[in-house]
Amino acid sequence: MKDKLKIKLSIADRVYPLTIDPDREEGLRKAAKKIDGLIKQFEQNYAVRDKQDVLAMCALQFASQVEQESIEKDSENTFVEDHLEKLNHLLQEKISSYK
Repeated sequence: MKDKLKIKLSIADRVYPLTIDPDREEGLRKAAKKIDGLIKQFEQNYAVRDKQDVLAMCALQFASQVEQESIEKDSENTFVEDHLEKLNHLLQEKISSYK
């Protein structure tokens, strides 16, 4: 079992102590930094003062990005699958013509 690492992350002016696997530290720190940057952006652009509202907007932003990437990936997979099926069909035709 890996040794756990104790870190403190600051998000929206609050400190969150976490015990994590060391290989997750960089990702968590980057995520916390991204969240804080987005919070500042929302506060400046929309004059939102309530941290809960800003955090909800951040959560929606990140969740929508994940969902959009999933939709795009599914679309790309469908495109690739269609082309592979066409290629397979062409190969099957060529193979059967040699029999």
